[in-house]
Amino acid sequence: MTIHKEGRFPLLITLMTLAVCAFVVYMFLWMPLLLSWIIYGALIIIGALFCFFFRQPNRALTVDKTAAMAPADGKVIMIKEVFEQEYLKENRIQVSIFMSIFNVHINWFPVSGSVEYCKHHNGHFHVASHPKSSEKNEHTTIVLKHHDQKIMYRQIAGFIARRVVCYAKLGKEVLQCSQSGFIKFGSRVDLLLPLDATIHVKVGQKVKGAQTIIAHISQT
Repeated sequence: MTIHKEGRFPLLITLMTLAVCAFVVYMFLWMPLLLSWIIYGALIIIGALFCFFFRQPNRALTVDKTAAMAPADGKVIMIKEVFEQEYLKENRIQVSIFMSIFNVHINWFPVSGSVEYCKHHNGHFHVASHPKSSEKNEHTTIVLKHHDQKIMYRQIAGFIARRVVCYAKLGKEVLQCSQSGFIKFGSRVDLLLPLDATIHVKVGQKVKGAQTIIAHISQT
């Protein structure tokens, strides 16, 4: 397990800040020994949590050309038919995955293909589990042309997550299960699939990005 590239600079700043705080406590603040050790312990815990948040696990990837893989770690909170009005302009099956602050925050491309559409939308930072967060919260929408199918997914910021990082570039060819971005401190990813897709997950199920098969997609 390593630290993801998105976390290296903020982690460095955090650890330097914590080190300065520990130095100030040691050199300039007189306090009972027990209280000093409590403060040192709290600083160590904060540093460890930042390392945990930005971890990049060594993970065996599952590649299946007929499937849409989970684009993120988390829990499935919604599976329903919706009308996608931003780009596709048609009904789709939406599978929403909620990422808590304890999940790995990396995102993966659910299928291989070319990036047909990629757009960032500014918005609010409401709780990501709310059904309307996919429209009202800050988010990035990506559409991949996979054979003759179009697969859409959204990276959605939440109440705690304040930055969505997207690696997709318009016209770029991408590989299934390669990294597609990063949502700092967790949030939500929506996957919008064709109506004839065979869904293999259920609400409440925990999934792993690039490992769990969300659905099989018919090849046309």
